[in-house]
Amino acid sequence: MTTPRTGGDAGYLRIATEEAFAPAEMIAQWREMLAAGAIDDPGFLSLWGFYLTSRAERPTSVVERLQDMGERRLADMDGSGIDRQIVSLTAPGTQIFDRDRAVGIATLANDQLAEACRRHPDRFTGLTAVAPQDPDHAAKEIERGARELGFKGVIINSHTNDEYLDDQKFWAIFEAAEAADAPIYIHPNTPSRGLIQPLLDAGLDGAIYGFGVETGMHLLRLIVAGVFDRFPRLKIVVGHLGEALPFWLYRLDYMHAATVRSQRYASMRPLAKKPSDYLRENVWVTTSGMAWAPAIMFCREVLDADRVLYAMDYPYEFVVEEVQAQDRLPLTPAEKKAFFQTNAENLFGL
Repeated sequence: MTTPRTGGDAGYLRIATEEAFAPAEMIAQWREMLAAGAIDDPGFLSLWGFYLTSRAERPTSVVERLQDMGERRLADMDGSGIDRQIVSLTAPGTQIFDRDRAVGIATLANDQLAEACRRHPDRFTGLTAVAPQDPDHAAKEIERGARELGFKGVIINSHTNDEYLDDQKFWAIFEAAEAADAPIYIHPNTPSRGLIQPLLDAGLDGAIYGFGVETGMHLLRLIVAGVFDRFPRLKIVVGHLGEALPFWLYRLDYMHAATVRSQRYASMRPLAKKPSDYLRENVWVTTSGMAWAPAIMFCREVLDADRVLYAMDYPYEFVVEEVQAQDRLPLTPAEKKAFFQTNAENLFGL
């Protein structure tokens, strides 16, 4: 099987749109907090308590690669045919800290990522990390990322200390993102305290299932809260082929309408459109970790082909065979170029 190559001789460039990094300083603070018993978040303890203490090959490799924005990452990209990464701060990023520390880490991470993008402008594009704990500062950081740092979107690692962005105290973030035409990538976090226990008990709290439950629910909360009625030009990106929501479009519309009519919940009010309309008009999905042709083709059918973008999920899922599998998707040359390249260029303004 031919090894994918960079440079576009396949007929397209491969732009990977959900690729993670972590400043060494943030990893060091996570280690210190774990060692001091200063974190009581069960999801963080499950995920990063493992990654930062295990000596097994995979977690060790992931932690090392997260901190490398130089030759090792570029070599990995070259070896798997990835021409450009859209890079964002890994989960939970700033969102495990208190407000002041979160603001400091967001600034530090953005400055480091911007420097890496300046060194390799043809290979890396950054998303702005923010501290939702301070929505006003987050809004200013979104503006700085867009105007000064050259970033092309925003990363939010789902819930922030068990709080979700449908709470209107966070909506300055949406206002700033809409004004900057900056897509917000909602990346999975481990499930919040109210959601995690049955998943944790069965070992399902992470990427195998819990991430999708957490992030899909977060996006649904934004929809039913009327976020897209208030911010109609807001662009949201989610990975893993939409965290299963494309497969629920019919049922979401049916049950939302029935629940609104019943007046059962004060929180569920009429919307200007159907839930599926917002998913088709305000949301883009990427294939991170989901290199499975039937699911990719289904999402292209129900969301429209221009809403589905390629992603790898580096370094958590760094598998060359998955690149090859998506090279073999049953698409025309023009469709394949849109999938790998131009959909990302259009969405992120590359």
